Amino acid sequence: MENFPIINLEKLNGSERADTMEMIKDACENWGFFELVNHGIPHEVMDTVEKLTKGHYKKCMEQRFKELVANKGLEAVQAEVTDLDWESTFFLRHLPVSNISEVPDLDDQYREVMRDFAKRLEKLAEELLDLLCENLGLEKGYLKNVFYGSKGPNFGTKVSNYPPCPKPNLNKGLRAHTDAGGIILLFQDDKVSGLQLLKDGQWIDVPPMRHSIVVNLGDQLEVITNGKYKSVMHRVIAQTDGTRMSLASFYNPGSDAVIFPAPALVEKEAEESKAIYPKFVFDDYMKLYALLKFQAKEPRFEAMIKAMETDVKCDPVATA
Repeated sequence: MENFPIINLEKLNGSERADTMEMIKDACENWGFFELVNHGIPHEVMDTVEKLTKGHYKKCMEQRFKELVANKGLEAVQAEVTDLDWESTFFLRHLPVSNISEVPDLDDQYREVMRDFAKRLEKLAEELLDLLCENLGLEKGYLKNVFYGSKGPNFGTKVSNYPPCPKPNLNKGLRAHTDAGGIILLFQDDKVSGLQLLKDGQWIDVPPMRHSIVVNLGDQLEVITNGKYKSVMHRVIAQTDGTRMSLASFYNPGSDAVIFPAPALVEKEAEESKAIYPKFVFDDYMKLYALLKFQAKEPRFEAMIKAMETDVKCDPVATA
């Protein structure tokens, strides 16, 4: 198996820029995932985020998770659990309006550190979107503009901890799925592994690396690129030792953003080809995704196409 793609962003600034852009292109087309080093976020910032996140879990969430496990009888299960994940999570919203002040149990230092970390991740996400535009032959800012909607993008962080699991063969840390949104930036534990992606029919480990940021592409980028880039199934395997930390930050389109294949990419395809993905409002897709997250993505796309066709038939203006 070929090596998991690791991209050194510093090399974009020198003679190796073309090779680095080609590595990003290959990762987007063939993996849907890649790992960034020298991405511009200071190591000391990441160390502080990790320390406070793990401290918050121990102080405020570990006992709650143990009580949940006891109440659900998860330690004694004899068959695979298919409707519940072995994870302890909370969610921070950054854009369009932050909820960090309202999330309970966070101390003031943690709130401020996460605000700063989110701003750095937002900047990195937008830089990556422009690099994707460059590789795709789209004008700079195209993806950011599509994501913007009327109120700007949705951006938030899912903070997760995956505690030790006595029966990892029966409990998944997080069941297999693709991500619904745009571009996802993950700061994961460098000591406890568990994240895997599906490539060529095999589950591949995403290597834990200190101070790296793992990037993966969501369903919206698959639609906008008309399938040139694809979102990829991934999961978290529960482990018997150690608690795995995961901070996944989702830079997604605004709720009213209209998502559709970029015309320039559809035009570049062969003459017999056409846009094979639907046009939809992002919030409509998210409502469907909430019901079907752990199922294959293709029926979601098909459902959006059918909904679009129904809307056109029912619209007297559209059919006039």
